[in-house]
Amino acid sequence: MRALVTGITGFVGSHLAEYLLSQGVEVWGSYRPQSRTIYVDHIVSQLHLVECDLRNAASVTKMVERGKPERIFHLAAQTFVPASFDHPAESFTTNVVSQINLLEAVLRVCPDARTLVSGSSEEYGRVLPEELPVKETNPLRPLSPYAVSKVAQDLLGYQYHQSHGLHIVRTRAFNHEGPRRAEAFALSSFAKQIAEIELRGHEPTIMVGNLDAKRDFLDVRDVVRAYGLLLELGVPGEVYNVASGRMWRIGDALDHLLTLSKVRVEVRQDPARLRPSDVQLLQGDAHKLHEATSWSPSIPFEDTLHSLLDYWRQEIKAPGNFHA
Repeated sequence: MRALVTGITGFVGSHLAEYLLSQGVEVWGSYRPQSRTIYVDHIVSQLHLVECDLRNAASVTKMVERGKPERIFHLAAQTFVPASFDHPAESFTTNVVSQINLLEAVLRVCPDARTLVSGSSEEYGRVLPEELPVKETNPLRPLSPYAVSKVAQDLLGYQYHQSHGLHIVRTRAFNHEGPRRAEAFALSSFAKQIAEIELRGHEPTIMVGNLDAKRDFLDVRDVVRAYGLLLELGVPGEVYNVASGRMWRIGDALDHLLTLSKVRVEVRQDPARLRPSDVQLLQGDAHKLHEATSWSPSIPFEDTLHSLLDYWRQEIKAPGNFHA
């Protein structure tokens, strides 16, 4: 089996590459010309990496012609919500045009390939308390330019399945964390700040945004396993939540990280870390995914937080040497 992972050098892409290799899959991956490959350096000899600007249709077609994949995991995107408020047009163009280019290339080169479109729980946006846990049938009320772009990607996947018969499975993954998570994201930022206080003697102050928001958190390794199962067992054209079914308050996750450390800190809110509009409650219902694949989360989120903190401790001691 030959699989193509767009955005393979990113957080989720690197974990997906590890998972696919463990399943005996031949793994190809796209990366941007300016991106760093540090997250896959430990497995790079086992990968077929292709430099590709997904916003360029000719570049995408050339990549697909080279790889002729049987399975495609489309993960590449601008994924940082606050950045989408600063650069809404760029975020939308990057996410939507890139996917159109990919699906057009698949249509021309390998129409029998199976494609997974990676969406986000941010698509649900403003969720009412009585709607929890959120099912796939819940209204989409996106609250950020990023979320709107993911809705567009989601619906494009449906449209290309309906219009052209492509085998496309759509996902809406809820928050996922783990080693290699970029420090721009809240829990990874907290973990890095704690590690810097422990190991570099930084001022014992943790800068935070909105601690009262509640999210459905998963370990990234459980998420990529769900992706692999869905591309084999999911129904083409359908959309699946990837969720734990459990909500964590952001502040409680920070408190748990602090219990894993001996440092005493002051928690201080940074207005720059607050979003113009924020999703307050997100809890997913993954029954549809479980029924299709028998998937369920296997890694307790407390263990995920521990591995995230250990990742940053190791990165500060010896950058680039922690891959678990």
